[in-house]
Amino acid sequence: MLKSLFDRTLALLLIILFSPIYIIVSLLILWKMGTPILFRQKRPGYQEKIFSIYKFRTMTNEKDINGELLPDEQRLAGIGKFIRSTSLDELPQLFNVLKGDMSFVGPRPLLVEYLELYNNEQKRRHDVKPGITGWAQVNGRNAISWEQKFELDTWYVDNRSFLLDIKILWLTFLNVIKRVDISSSASATMEKFKGNSK
Repeated sequence: MLKSLFDRTLALLLIILFSPIYIIVSLLILWKMGTPILFRQKRPGYQEKIFSIYKFRTMTNEKDINGELLPDEQRLAGIGKFIRSTSLDELPQLFNVLKGDMSFVGPRPLLVEYLELYNNEQKRRHDVKPGITGWAQVNGRNAISWEQKFELDTWYVDNRSFLLDIKILWLTFLNVIKRVDISSSASATMEKFKGNSK
């Protein structure tokens, strides 16, 4: 209850504070990439309840001669790359926090298609609300393996506390300033989770 009140109060204050940034980023996306400005996608949240996550769009809709979207590396360029590297694309998730779908700190909400791929231990990441940032994000983010991420997620579920959340928020701020661990070593975005090897 206290965490939810903290989340929603801080989210509202930050939305007001960052309103000029929302306007500037929206205009830049509209100018460079057109509409839509926001990227919406279904994600599983607390107890695997599905909700729509909001982000600023960072990729163009460019397609090849067959009508298929070009690879991420080719669609993530220019203003989109800058928005992602500065984590500005995550700002609309403050509205998810305000709605109660997300928290500031918790395991990142991943794709719905991953639900059937988790083992029983990994499923425990849904025992808490998903977060804008989390223990995995400040310990490697996209630069570590899926298995390592899930281990860090479940560690957070078992050890969560207000002080740990404050620590994670501070480390997140430092990572954003340094622009570290934005992408995996092999691609512009994190490779999809394909299930456990064991």
